[in-house]
Amino acid sequence: MHIRRGDRVVVIAGEDKGSEGKVLKVFPHQKRVIVENVSFVRRATRANPSKNQQGGLIEKEAPIHVSNVMLLDPRTGEPTRIYYRRLPNGKKVRISKKSKEEIPTND
Repeated sequence: MHIRRGDRVVVIAGEDKGSEGKVLKVFPHQKRVIVENVSFVRRATRANPSKNQQGGLIEKEAPIHVSNVMLLDPRTGEPTRIYYRRLPNGKKVRISKKSKEEIPTND
């Protein structure tokens, strides 16, 4: 996948269109990502006294499809597409289409 954990992305479609955030988790087989402070869902949970967990409604981020997010260019901060290039040492790196700069891996 072209999106990795730690990348800064912007949502380009859906209810949260226009919001930016950091990718917290990536699910490559489902082609989904969890973005910080985007796409909240409410879950009803039962109290668990043995774990000191309180019951009630909790809010957490829900996964969104990777096609609905776009990577932000590290230099300009604008949404950009990417392409891949092999370095002379054989390492494969992501390159921004807009600024032609390497996108660092944040893992």
